[in-house]
Amino acid sequence: MSKLFLVTGGAGFIGSHMVDALLAKGHAVRVLDNLSMGNRSNLPADNPRLQFIEGDVADAACVSAAVEGCDAVVHLAAVASVQASVDDPVSTHQSNFVGTLNICEAMREHRVKRVVFASSAAVYGNNGAGQPIDENTAKSPLTPYASDKLSSEYYLDFYRRQHGLEPAVFRFFNIFGPRQDPSSPYSGVISIFTQRAQQGLPISVFGDGEQTRDFFFVADLIELLQQGLFTEQVVSDAVNVGWNQATSLKQLLEAIGELFGGLPAVTYLEPRAGDIRHSRANNDRLKQAYRMPQETPLKEGLRQLLGLAG
Repeated sequence: MSKLFLVTGGAGFIGSHMVDALLAKGHAVRVLDNLSMGNRSNLPADNPRLQFIEGDVADAACVSAAVEGCDAVVHLAAVASVQASVDDPVSTHQSNFVGTLNICEAMREHRVKRVVFASSAAVYGNNGAGQPIDENTAKSPLTPYASDKLSSEYYLDFYRRQHGLEPAVFRFFNIFGPRQDPSSPYSGVISIFTQRAQQGLPISVFGDGEQTRDFFFVADLIELLQQGLFTEQVVSDAVNVGWNQATSLKQLLEAIGELFGGLPAVTYLEPRAGDIRHSRANNDRLKQAYRMPQETPLKEGLRQLLGLAG
């Protein structure tokens, strides 16, 4: 049976992949995006089951109109940049926290229950000391971005207890894949490194390159988000999204170099404020709550991001 889903941030990197997946299943999709980071060209131009609203999640009236009539919400809209939140905490707070609160209120108003929410491993700060981080690890947000994500989780839990919302909260570690915009200041290291390698331009690494991340391919993520959307009953607690695999930035650069047959010059700079040293997910709760997708290996994911033949 076809349903109508709202995807906030649906013209962005992850959101547009979610839109494609829902349309492929025969559902109708309403996208709310202010195009500050998303791009209309990420979405199909002529699908009659797709409705696009150019608007901001910080606008409560706009959010209410977007939620009305929907069966569920996938809330991905955010200024997904640690540095942007450090530079401009007030504006990013409007998108990253007020936007979530507006979604909660609109869902309460229109009696919509299920919401899939993109949280972040940034809520843990530097806790974990290089060990796999489980969901009970102490929260220590180091930036406004991380604080807003954690606050959003608390509000979603309040609306769950008080108003019967059904939030499926996923704490993303490092998602990568096609449609990441390397020209954006909000882009992840993979898209920036691969673009510069493609163009033969020098690569700058903030830090010594030994910092580690748990990289997760976007198509694998979309499988999980759909489960969160369609499962009969969601777990009430947040769930880490990662493979419990630590890849250093130097290892990442080595993999990129193998695909290109070499790398341009790499320079190591001072770390940036708020950057986390090690980030690796304990995914036991994820494996208990959801069916794990077949893992796309890092190198294969890089090939797809770059559009290279296998």
